Amino acid sequence: MPVKIHSVLPDSYGKKAGIENGDELISINGTEIFDVLDYRFCIQSKKLSLKLKRNGEEFEVNIRKSDEFADIGLEFETYLMDKQHSCKNKCIFCFVDQMPKGMRDTLYFKDDDSRLSFLFGNYITLTGLCEREAQRIIDMHISPVNISVHTMNPQLRVEMMKNRFAGDVLKNLNRFAENNIEMNTQLVLCPGINDGDELRFSLSELAKLYPAVKSIAAVPVGLTKYRDGLYPLRTYTKEEASQVIDIIDEFNAHFSFFNNGEILAFASDEFYLLAERDLPSADYYGEFAQLDNGVGVCALLKDEFLCALENEEKRAVDRKVTIATGCAAYDLLCELSQAAMEKFTGLTVNVVKVKNNFFGETVTVAGLLTGIDLKEQLKNKDFGDVLLIPAVSLRNERDKFLDDVTIEEISEYLGINVVPVENDGQRLLDEFLGGV
Repeated sequence: MPVKIHSVLPDSYGKKAGIENGDELISINGTEIFDVLDYRFCIQSKKLSLKLKRNGEEFEVNIRKSDEFADIGLEFETYLMDKQHSCKNKCIFCFVDQMPKGMRDTLYFKDDDSRLSFLFGNYITLTGLCEREAQRIIDMHISPVNISVHTMNPQLRVEMMKNRFAGDVLKNLNRFAENNIEMNTQLVLCPGINDGDELRFSLSELAKLYPAVKSIAAVPVGLTKYRDGLYPLRTYTKEEASQVIDIIDEFNAHFSFFNNGEILAFASDEFYLLAERDLPSADYYGEFAQLDNGVGVCALLKDEFLCALENEEKRAVDRKVTIATGCAAYDLLCELSQAAMEKFTGLTVNVVKVKNNFFGETVTVAGLLTGIDLKEQLKNKDFGDVLLIPAVSLRNERDKFLDDVTIEEISEYLGINVVPVENDGQRLLDEFLGGV
């Protein structure tokens, strides 16, 4: 199906070739164009032959580029050039199903799009992957692909994801591995369902696909207070979280012995916090392949912050800072703040733990903090010079929280300058010191 061209950039290769707004792109160098991946892959050549349609009539234009990687200036109505692919599963642990009513529409959309996996690191389940898309991943060598596996037991996967194809599509893991497609995988663990011996089985099966499988992340199921009518799940106990870590450590000890010390599987930071166990050092996480899954986030922040702190000269700093965070990161930020205050006389850093009343107190990560909780729990406080908040709690535009409360609203309500800070140790220290 032809893709409609929304606009053509001035002075671009496309404009010079006579392509116009509203033309429909059919193929490039004989390859039919369906979406952004086809388009981006096919324009990587110095010589291009484009088949287009205008007013129902097909025609061709030829483009010769001086640089094969140069863009040709065609823009489309959406970034993907078609509709985003939605999820066909009804997973027992789906977070979207646990959202309260009345939030913005985009928060209820369940994406399961292989293109977003490659472009933005989103995780896909493979159940929505058609044969053409699977083969395209291989032909274009789209790598790495981030895959939500959850379990390598086909029948259990069907039961957990409520999709009769969920077990069969695991064959694509072998297919990708045979064609040297790298994969980062995740297991959302639910107590008594896919942990214990099932976790051991999944780890051993995924290990057979190494080195194509680059990493395995185990994360605990996230549960909100909005679970009426949903599958009965519960959070991990301290002992159960500890058992998950022990199983992963046991697996890694065996795996690394036969693979030159490599570590393949990682428990998320949340498991260590639930188990009340010390987090590994930054060196443990290698290339931090699973940061977006909350794996190694605390270790990386601590390592970056302490390195930045060591590089700063000891001096007096007349500044008071307040930093608000979720329960999970509270202890770490207190530790880092104390280290900074010990080095810089006159610096005061006050860390405030914000409970997640909006989603429920079992949700402790900073990324799910809401504006209403910040407003209710921080009112009438003395913030000093600035209030720092985790940038991850805001949408990509860094302007509003999940509940649509904006930074400007928070700032006006609390009467303080509110600054979002990325999970970056150097940036955090800079904000403590006021940019000096």
